Amino acid sequence: MVQAYVKAQKSKAYFKRFQVKFKRRREGKTDYRARIRLINQDKNKYNTPKYRLVARFLAAIVLLFVVKILFGWSVDLLRDIVAQIIHASISGDIVLAAAYSHELPHYGLEVGLTTFHAAYCVGLLLARRVLKQLEMDTEYEGNVEATGDDFTVEPAESRRPFRALLDVGLVRTTTGNRVFSVLKGALDGGVDIPHSEKRFAGFNKDSKQLDPEVHRKYIYGGHVAAYMKQNLMEDEPEKYQSHFSEYIKRGIEPDSIEGMYKKVHAAIRADPEAKKSKKEPPKEHKRYNLKKLSYEERKAKLIDRLKALNSAAGVDNDSDKGDD
Repeated sequence: MVQAYVKAQKSKAYFKRFQVKFKRRREGKTDYRARIRLINQDKNKYNTPKYRLVARFLAAIVLLFVVKILFGWSVDLLRDIVAQIIHASISGDIVLAAAYSHELPHYGLEVGLTTFHAAYCVGLLLARRVLKQLEMDTEYEGNVEATGDDFTVEPAESRRPFRALLDVGLVRTTTGNRVFSVLKGALDGGVDIPHSEKRFAGFNKDSKQLDPEVHRKYIYGGHVAAYMKQNLMEDEPEKYQSHFSEYIKRGIEPDSIEGMYKKVHAAIRADPEAKKSKKEPPKEHKRYNLKKLSYEERKAKLIDRLKALNSAAGVDNDSDKGDD
C-alpha cells in the first residue's frame, strides 16, 4: 500500500524556538567551523594573540564590463589581492599589518596585479613589512632567492620566529591555487607558517614530490612568458595584441619577465614600508547660502555697522550746517 505524501507542518513551537545563524554565515561570507579552530587559543596562554595570515582575492564581477565601458577604467583597478596579519579579540579582529597588490606598482610591477606571481609578491611584501614592524627583519631574512624549494623558517638564538596560521576563507584549496602563492611568499619572507608542500604549484600527486623547477617557473612568471612566446606571438598575433596590450605598451618582452620579478623582489626587501599616497587638497566650492556667524563675529559686524551709521550721520550734519 502506497502512502500519500504528507507535508511536514511546522508548529508554533518550531518558530518560537528557531534561532537564526550568524549574519556572515547567512550571507555566505564566513566559515565559522574553520574560524573557531583558527582563533581558539590554548587555555594556559594568557593574553597571547593567535595570528592568522588572511589571503583574499577580490573581484568586482557585477557590472564589471559596464563600468569599463562607461568610465574606461582598467579591469585591474577593480580587482585586488589582500593579505593581512590578523588576530581576534572580543571587540573584533585587529589587523597588525596588511599588503595589497595595488601597492606593487611602487616596486616596479605595473602589469598582472592579480596573477600567481603577483600573489607571491604580496605575500613577500606582507612578511617583510610585519617583520620590520616588529624589528625582526634583520634576524629573519627568509629565503632571499626564490628557488621553488620548500622553505621553513628556523628559530634563531634570541627570538623565536613570528608565527601565523593560514586562513584561506571560502576558497577551494586546489593544488597551485593563488592562495598558496601568498603562503610561499610569506614563507620566503621569513614568517613561520605551518604548511605542506602538497598544494604548491609543481607538486606531482603520482610521485608525491614537489618539482622545484616548475614551482620556480610559476613564481617568476615563466608560464606566462612561455604562453606569450610559443602560443600567441607566432600563431595568433591579434590575440597577443589584445591579451597583452599592457605588456606591449610598457615594452615588456617574454624574455624580460623573470628579470622584472627579480627586481620587484629586491625592491620589496629593500623598503617594505607602506607608501602614503599623495592626495590633492580639496577644491573650494562656491557657497550659495550665508555662512553662520559666531557671537563675536556678529558683535563685531554690528559695531562696524553702527560706526558707519554714525559717520554717515556726522557727514550729513556737517553738510546741513554748511548750507545754513
